[in-house]
Amino acid sequence: MPEISKTIGNENDTITITILYDNNPLIEGLQTDWGFACFIDTGKNKILFDTGDNGNILLSNMKKLHMDFQIIDTVFLSHFHHDHTGGLRKLLQFNPNVNVCFPQSFPAELVTLINESGAKPVPVSDFTEILPQIFSTGEIKAAIPEQSLVIRKGKDLIIITGCAHPGIVTILKKVKSEFPDEIIYLVLGGFHLHRFNEDEINDVIHEFSDMGVLNVAPTHCSGDNARSMFRDVFDADYEEAGVGKVFIIK
Repeated sequence: MPEISKTIGNENDTITITILYDNNPLIEGLQTDWGFACFIDTGKNKILFDTGDNGNILLSNMKKLHMDFQIIDTVFLSHFHHDHTGGLRKLLQFNPNVNVCFPQSFPAELVTLINESGAKPVPVSDFTEILPQIFSTGEIKAAIPEQSLVIRKGKDLIIITGCAHPGIVTILKKVKSEFPDEIIYLVLGGFHLHRFNEDEINDVIHEFSDMGVLNVAPTHCSGDNARSMFRDVFDADYEEAGVGKVFIIK
């Protein structure tokens, strides 16, 4: 199974991130679909970031990867779009014993679903530490409000985005404002650049470089053109991402 394995920071804990749901194929036998979800194992916590569009696909891919959805203790939802929340109902049917972290402005029907399932709702408005060394950027206001996830490992940061509707650069700048002395080790997820032209994508890449981003793994709504351009610039520090990709960070 394709994986990235590197050592960062001064801590012993290993962080494993597995992409469970994506429109980009990578591992034969896993189903692709428009949407995004990944599983994060910090050793202490088991987090599902987004749920994709279809709960059957999400759970099927997890089973094929020999992953038990019962061990999930936290669900982190980036924004309300169905391709990121559509699998929530199915997941909660099998595992309601989770905290569900979502932006404060979530639609009432999704909040009702969380409450009626027996899960614990955790609405987020501002930048906050939701678990030890795991942070939400807070709900970043935009036409489509969104939160992103930040994992701090020593002096290094891992940033995971759902669709980056407020702008991927805006998200990174928000994180840097909270952690001015830390290094952005990895940015993973949807960059929402599929409708950007080459000049606009180049501007984004320059911003990444200016902020000292070390590794990138654009997926989902990033777009083939943007993925190709990031690959050309970041070279060995570009990680090809798709369903089944595993990142092991020691």
